[in-house]
Amino acid sequence: MNIRFEGKVAIVTGAGNGLGRSHALALAARGAKVVVNDLGGSVSGEGGDLSAAEQVVKEIKAAGGEAISNGANVTSIEEVNQMVSDTLAQWGRIDILVNNAGILRDKSFANMSLDDFKLVVDVHLMGAANCSKAVWPTMREQQQGTIIMTTSSSGLYGNFGQSNYGAAKMGVVGLMNVLDIEGKKYGIKVNAISPCAATRMMDGLIDQQASEVLTVESVSAGLVYLASDESPSRLILCAGAGGYAATQIFETDGIYLPPEQQTAENVAIHIDQIVDVSKQKMFIRGDEQTTKFVEKALASQQAE
Repeated sequence: MNIRFEGKVAIVTGAGNGLGRSHALALAARGAKVVVNDLGGSVSGEGGDLSAAEQVVKEIKAAGGEAISNGANVTSIEEVNQMVSDTLAQWGRIDILVNNAGILRDKSFANMSLDDFKLVVDVHLMGAANCSKAVWPTMREQQQGTIIMTTSSSGLYGNFGQSNYGAAKMGVVGLMNVLDIEGKKYGIKVNAISPCAATRMMDGLIDQQASEVLTVESVSAGLVYLASDESPSRLILCAGAGGYAATQIFETDGIYLPPEQQTAENVAIHIDQIVDVSKQKMFIRGDEQTTKFVEKALASQQAE
């Protein structure tokens, strides 16, 4: 197998540094035409400078690829729509969207301002929603497209001091789940990458030995797979230091309590059965949970 992207156009947000830069270079090396989007701000989202994106474009062109830079702020739907219009004017199609742009404003929840909470959610979650919304009509018309969200172990499992970041990163998983369902009939795939890499966001948090193995390139290998025709949809692919795994959300089989027993006390009595994982299942639609609960109730009535 040789994964290639000739004839395809990719937009990578936050592509001036770190993971985004690595993703853009990797896609371009395999033949994709790349829009290198980066506002050029600091890790905390301050400032703006297009030079980082332009430098990545130069690297791609020097290697024989095609790329253009773009400085749209992903929190602005007007700027994002203009980025998409410029991309279509340049190349006539959009096949891949990598929602990678992000910032950090870490503090314990007690000490975090709601302004910092909202800003991080706006960049990560609303930024992904804005970009996905902007490319959706084009991908529907093409009957083909791939959108990749960037989630995080901080959202999937939690991390001290990152309530804003964790909330946003779990939010993009919910967005992925729904867009996967809605995009199926249009040939649109939606996946998520959960990266662990030594980038600006990790400065001061990991030692030199860990930094040497936590390369951005190891994450981009997983990203390239998610962008390819060979990938499934609705996959949360975790990648870091050459390790690759999948996070999946399961629901236990649970129990049924008849109406006269539906009390908090009986929930407490049966909690071990409720959390028992021996018969857990992975659902792909929210209504599967409803169906399960209704079927348990009706089966109990029929048994009486």
